[in-house]
Amino acid sequence: MNINQAINVIDKELSQTLSDYQHWFTLNPEELSFKPQTGWSIEQILEHVTLTNHFLLILIRKGTRKAIELSTKKDLNTIIESSQINLQELDAIAIHKSFDWIRPEHMEPKGETELGQISALLDNQINECKELLKEMRNGEGILYKTTMTVNSLGKIDVYQYIYFLCQHAKRHIVQMQKVTDEYSKLSEAE
Repeated sequence: MNINQAINVIDKELSQTLSDYQHWFTLNPEELSFKPQTGWSIEQILEHVTLTNHFLLILIRKGTRKAIELSTKKDLNTIIESSQINLQELDAIAIHKSFDWIRPEHMEPKGETELGQISALLDNQINECKELLKEMRNGEGILYKTTMTVNSLGKIDVYQYIYFLCQHAKRHIVQMQKVTDEYSKLSEAE
């Protein structure tokens, strides 16, 4: 897909991610804190998503700055004409348990952040991504690549990093749904 198509897809993904997450913050406290047989509670998953976003945003911000800086030194239009962005290679990130990955300890939830703060943080993070996307609206994001070790993706550009953030969030919606299903079965059995 070309740069403009990719930017539009990513912008829609960011909006959809924010919309899809709103529901999870409205569950009753018992369901939010319910600990499934394996894995995290929904509240812990929500915290993990914002922690991961925090670290992804560090790379996205740096990449945005570097990409914009490079755009003053390179012929962006010529590069854009010969470029395609492959977002589909990142779609596997959204599929829960589609690959093995041991997350770094600093991305594990600690339970120290209040749910309202997590919700506000997620909102701010997604909106910051939208703003960074606007800053790179002319295609600058293709100029800077950083290595992504998750699922052996290799070097990906700044647009792909933002898309990765959305796909990671989608992955955990599936996980939260499984927790809800387990909670519902236990509640019905009582």
